Amino acid sequence: MIILVSNIGSTSFKFRLFEMTGDGERQLAYGGADRIGGAGGTLTLSVCPTGREQADKAEKRTESRSFADHGEAVACVLEQLAAAGVPANAEKLDAVAFKAVLAGDVGPVALVDDKLLERMEYFASVAPAHNPPYVAAMRMFRKVLPGTPLVAAMETGFHGTIPRRRRFYAVPPEWAEKYGVRKYGFHGASHRYIAARMAELVPQAKRVISCHLGGSSSLCAMRDGRSVATSMGLSPQSGLPQGTRVGEFDPFAFRLLADRAGMGAEEVLDALGRDCGLAALSGTGGDMRDICEAASGGSERAKLAIEIFVTAVRDYLGAYLVELGGTDAIVFTGGIGEHQPTLRREICRNLEFAGIRLDEGKNDSAEGECRIDADGSQTQIWVIPTNEELIVARQAAQLLKEVSDK
Repeated sequence: MIILVSNIGSTSFKFRLFEMTGDGERQLAYGGADRIGGAGGTLTLSVCPTGREQADKAEKRTESRSFADHGEAVACVLEQLAAAGVPANAEKLDAVAFKAVLAGDVGPVALVDDKLLERMEYFASVAPAHNPPYVAAMRMFRKVLPGTPLVAAMETGFHGTIPRRRRFYAVPPEWAEKYGVRKYGFHGASHRYIAARMAELVPQAKRVISCHLGGSSSLCAMRDGRSVATSMGLSPQSGLPQGTRVGEFDPFAFRLLADRAGMGAEEVLDALGRDCGLAALSGTGGDMRDICEAASGGSERAKLAIEIFVTAVRDYLGAYLVELGGTDAIVFTGGIGEHQPTLRREICRNLEFAGIRLDEGKNDSAEGECRIDADGSQTQIWVIPTNEELIVARQAAQLLKEVSDK
């Protein structure tokens, strides 16, 4: 089964192509296009050698190329793959799968149809950076590949096992029943991958806290590989401070900003989703690498941004230690989680009372998948690169199998 996993941005298209068999899976190719709709775009294509899955072994080609729209970019990628001998044309492609964000209680994985698109459009106002481009992309793929099944793996799906007491806000029940105002959680593909990988690496670790830290961040408490708590709620704007999104925020600030700054609700919401978070705190673009560099250069704003982020992570970490009754393993993943040893050290600081001890040397030299806990630590601490696309491909393959078996 050949599955193309598509990641759509407002001006970009990224993909990974997988071959799924009964014996496992293999990445065939990856790449994409950027600056779609404008000039100065780039097309990147990497074909993986047979029998190898490592991206660093792939044969990478890059060329300057502009595309008028996403449909043109997708068609070009499929042509390039076919020319490279990769089975990705309309006749050989079994499905296109998407890491979709929010459609209420739909999921965890579903075929893309009019009903699903309508549900995604319903929630577009609370996921404005995600749902509209994905709906547009799904409609575009239906035109470009009319006979190919489209599958949506919902980011909320992994959190369907969270107990009721963690799913609802303290608001009138009809808000949840009629309008879908409740906590859904996100980064489901990443947390699902961590759950699956930890089951392979440490089967005895039943209580795991997954820390997906990057431009967008969330924590997830897992028991026996299932989500029981997560830091994001109704929208991807909630929970931890994000790169450019606010995270936790008191809604009565709307009234204060309206009264004192003359800001309307839409203006405030736009700012909270695009101009806040670590970028606003630090005075940088919100990338943690730039923030750490600014902090090293003496920027007090950057230092404060790091302190606020670390504190928020530790707040949720503490809550999940209580929820799980301790933890067998903590996993760091995502751009920050994998590549910022200073932040990992600060997050794990003074947690010996909870049986969590970080090894400074292992932490500083960590690369790829590895353990970084100290000898004698009761809790294992891991750095694990996530693979969201692989999870989406697996979910799509399983759904298609179930459909064909009916």
